[in-house]
Amino acid sequence: MKIRIKGNSLRYRLTKTDVSNFTLNGYIEERTCFGDQTLIYSLQRADTVQGLSAKFEGCKITLFIPWTMADEWHATDKVGFEGIDNNLFLLIEKDFQCLDNVAEDQSDNYPNPLLNCG
Repeated sequence: MKIRIKGNSLRYRLTKTDVSNFTLNGYIEERTCFGDQTLIYSLQRADTVQGLSAKFEGCKITLFIPWTMADEWHATDKVGFEGIDNNLFLLIEKDFQCLDNVAEDQSDNYPNPLLNCG
């Protein structure tokens, strides 16, 4: 799972394995260590929310997604969902393979739908 923060927006991108693990467990998290501190970012399925929502407590960001959205996301070709929570733009999406050559391992990413266009 990757996270991108820009201004007042938060975006998560998940690989095929991330989506499968999330579907199975209803929760997934990653950790980034900064010396003696750790930033944790997680995705959690919740039945108490109507749309995407997020909270930041301590050193942890949690993005919540309703059960119905999570089920639809896994079972269909839907790329992702977006929403706004207290003026924070939220986006969760499947991570596609890049069209350019990049150094990172993309073997677990979703095939890019633009690969066969052109």
